[in-house]
Amino acid sequence: MICFSISLFAQPEIPTLEKYANDFTNTLANSQIDELNEDLLQFYKNTSNQIVLLMINTLDGHPIEEYSIEVAEKNKIGTKDYDNGVLFLVVKNDRLMRIEVGYGLEPVITDAMSSSILNNQVAPHFKEGNFYQGIKEGLQALKDAAIGEYNEQVETEDYDNDAESLVTLIIILIFVLPAIIRSIKNGGGSSGGFWFGGFGGSSGRSGGSFGGFSGGGGSFGGGGASGSW
Repeated sequence: MICFSISLFAQPEIPTLEKYANDFTNTLANSQIDELNEDLLQFYKNTSNQIVLLMINTLDGHPIEEYSIEVAEKNKIGTKDYDNGVLFLVVKNDRLMRIEVGYGLEPVITDAMSSSILNNQVAPHFKEGNFYQGIKEGLQALKDAAIGEYNEQVETEDYDNDAESLVTLIIILIFVLPAIIRSIKNGGGSSGGFWFGGFGGSSGRSGGSFGGFSGGGGSFGGGGASGSW
């Protein structure tokens, strides 16, 4: 008798993302998706940080941490030079969510901060069935965190918060100064933004369509946090 081993859970499809806001659950209205796309696209143009939303129905038992990093790496979210990408994954029917943070932003968007955003900005709205508001506030918190302006206090001692703030400031300066110097050497950038580099010469930012997304070669190492509601 020949026995075959069959996996109980099929490998979920890893999509190729073409926009900054991607909803495969038909939860968000087209106008809401367009608004999120435009907002995230403008944030990328101004800072070079790429924050991408992905909403799916279920993982069929597949670990969210594995799926999230596979999506982030396949789509190369963030820039190759700075690895400054973030994936905000929402698995609607499983009531799971995760923030996947690229290598370059891990010192700025810490695991504790990612957890705080999920628990405080996102989960309360999701529990009430208001997915758009939860997503909008979660994305805004991620944008604030990426530029060092997220003020939500994580549950640590004061001196830990002070030390984290100092590290955040140092990291920001390390990224900002080279970008300013590069811009001056090149005669100034057309975008007018210096945060984390202003890659005005990179191609495929808008993908030729409204809110179009094109990955810049970012890498990920498992930083971030998972949650549920």
